[in-house]
Amino acid sequence: MTSGKQARRRRQDEARPPVRSTEGRRASPRVLLIALAGFAGLAAVLVLVFVLSSGNSGSTDTTATTLPDANVIAKQFNGIPQKGNVLGKASAPATLVEYVDLQCPVCREFETGVMPTIIDRYVRTGKLKVEARPIAFIGPDSERGRRAALAAGLQNRLFNLMQLLYFNQGPENGGWLNESMAVSAATSIPGVDVQALLDARNSDAVANETTAFDRQARADGVAGTPTLLVGKSGAALTSLGAGAPTVAQLSAAIDRALG
Repeated sequence: MTSGKQARRRRQDEARPPVRSTEGRRASPRVLLIALAGFAGLAAVLVLVFVLSSGNSGSTDTTATTLPDANVIAKQFNGIPQKGNVLGKASAPATLVEYVDLQCPVCREFETGVMPTIIDRYVRTGKLKVEARPIAFIGPDSERGRRAALAAGLQNRLFNLMQLLYFNQGPENGGWLNESMAVSAATSIPGVDVQALLDARNSDAVANETTAFDRQARADGVAGTPTLLVGKSGAALTSLGAGAPTVAQLSAAIDRALG
């Protein structure tokens, strides 16, 4: 028979809570404060890293890359005289003036879908010269684009740069026509002095051309882009109005001027 002392000891042992491992032990307030301070410090570091990385991601990337279709565009204009903003023989009997905006999607459709045929049919054969007058109609990035184009014109490559931008055009005022795009477009034109082109964007020569084109656009009643004028070289030109004509429509107007 179990003695009363043994029974009492057994009841005390049963009432005593079991020993718990250190994994399940509750931390003291002092330990909790230290841990929280550590977590707060880590959180502050993470926030700082995020802010710094976000700032870097928003910086302008001016790394130059060769744009798609650069070879196609170089071939398109190869062998055709360029001087400033004029493409074709200076003595061509017919003239086409085009007011364009490098952000304009209708201009893009016209320049990439209609003008290659017109260039091969009339410009390359010496019948037509094209005078480009880029204007900043849509937004601030249009100004960046036309200044780059006019700077390329100082090296007789305005049409190459404009076509490169049209082939790689993004949405209107979508930020695609940034500094990186301007640098890449300049880099993609064979034989161009890229640094000289970039520096020339802020030159007096380019500024004077932008002022002249804006004045001419007002005089010609330009209300949208593209706006085209066609006629005999040296004579008054006829406006075809705003919008992109088809190959057939523009060919008919040029044939009338040549007639």
